[in-house]
Parts: sequence; structure tokens; C-alpha cells
Amino acid sequence: MQKLITWMMAALLLGFTATAANAQKFGYVDSEFIMSKLPAYAQAQQELNTLSGNWQKDIESQKRDLDKLYRNYQAEEVVLTEPMKKKRQDEILKKEQDIKAYQNKIFGFEGQLFKKRQELTKPVQDQVFEAIEKVAKKKQLAIVFDKSGDLTMLYTNPVHDYTEFVLEELGLASEDRNQPAQKGAVRTVTTPTAPAGVEEGTAEEAAPTRTKTSARPASRKN
Repeated sequence: MQKLITWMMAALLLGFTATAANAQKFGYVDSEFIMSKLPAYAQAQQELNTLSGNWQKDIESQKRDLDKLYRNYQAEEVVLTEPMKKKRQDEILKKEQDIKAYQNKIFGFEGQLFKKRQELTKPVQDQVFEAIEKVAKKKQLAIVFDKSGDLTMLYTNPVHDYTEFVLEELGLASEDRNQPAQKGAVRTVTTPTAPAGVEEGTAEEAAPTRTKTSARPASRKN
């Protein structure tokens, strides 16, 4: 089944490429590289990292409270009556459930971090997509691929790279700013590890939040 899907995707891509080569122009851009050049995107990432760290500290604090409840119960278990044991056990269980619920609320699918990421990054993404659309119309491109997307591009000819034109459209193509990205992964928000004894929430996004090293071509088109 996986081979069939892979073959179908390859055939579809080949069909698109053949159509573009025979009739219309196509190109690609590196959206992650472009967004890394936008101050608003860097600011959004910094704010998300700060929020994520604060929420993680809150969870760690709740975890310490849970550990304290459990240690106290263990130390006093031998002198507790059965009703008292039951009450203390229920307190510990409720604390565990509260931590899990809070973690899912913050870091789970469509949790607060997910919604905040959308709120902060969507305006930047819309700005980039609008610039890409303008470049596509100016250059009469029928298809524009995203080099940093899920579509794997095994080889890219720099002559089809329109990333620089998008940067120009955004006013970021000056000599001191439109430079190749430094080697290494782009920093993104990492979902914190769940406290001990608590299952992790469902992974979010869209994410994406994928990390990728972006390199700029040396050539330039007219």
C-alpha cells in the first residue's frame, strides 16, 4: 500500500512537472528561510518560547506538590485509619488527574499553545503568502513549490528559485539582510516533557513546527 501511494505521488509530481515544462513556468521558494528574515516572526517565536517555558514551570510546580503529597502519605500510612488512607489516596489521584488535564489544556491538540502559535504566526504567514502570490503573477508562474514543505525535493535547480524575489517583495533583499542562513536548525517551540506519572497530551500542529536548515543559491535570475 505504501509503495502504491509513493508511486502515485511520484506520478502526480511528474505530471505536474511535465505540464509546467511543456506549457507554463514553475518555481519554488523556501518559506522558512523567508519567515526567518521577518522580525515579526522572530518576535512571535520568542514570545511562544517564553509562554511555553512559563507553562512548563507551572506544571513542574504542580508535579512537586504531587510528590510532596505522596511522600507525606507514605510516611504517615502506618498510622492512618482506612478512611483516612482512602481520603489521602483520593487527594493524590485527583492531583494527578488535574495535572494531566492542565497539561492537555496547554500543550494538547488545539490547546492554548497551539492557539497562541496560530494567533502570532498567521499574520506573518499571510504576509509571506501574499508576497509569493505577487511574485508568481509578476513572473507568470503556474506552480510554486515550497522547498521547506512536506514535498521532498531531491534536486533543485537554482534557476527556478524565486525566494529572493519574494524577499524583495517584502522589502528584505538588501545586501546586509538577504544573506544565506547560518547552518543549523531554525529554533522552534518544543513541547515540554510531561511530568512524571502523567501521560503526554496528544501531539499538536501543524505544525509546524518542523526544523530545517535553509541554504540560499548563488545564482540570480532576471
